[in-house]
Amino acid sequence: MNPTVHTLDIESRWRDMDAFNHVNNASYLGYIEEARVRWFKSLSSDWAGETSAPVMASVTVNYRRPAHWPETLRIELFAERVGGKSLTLGHRILSAADPSIVYCDGHTVLVWIERSGQSVPLPDNVRAACGG
Repeated sequence: MNPTVHTLDIESRWRDMDAFNHVNNASYLGYIEEARVRWFKSLSSDWAGETSAPVMASVTVNYRRPAHWPETLRIELFAERVGGKSLTLGHRILSAADPSIVYCDGHTVLVWIERSGQSVPLPDNVRAACGG
């Protein structure tokens, strides 16, 4: 596995539960998004600006086992692929108390675009943060 670029611990919320008392599948995407945005914000203001920003081209989530409430979840992000205009971030959601418990894994492909919709090169600070 590639080195982790960001880790976020987040509490599951009562409102995230489904009818079976599991964290609803859509909530996993929200947790992953929160980790991704906090990572971007930790880099500098250069990751998005008036002329360009990242958009999600695709996301894959492999659900491994249900998470419950209350629980502290650990979201890990790692760079799987650093391209010229795109970045593939791997993600995992684990139990913060027992990291051997994996709730989901997968990846997100992000593409940087300008307002016209044309793709643009990855910002230098994003590339550097991924080791590329």
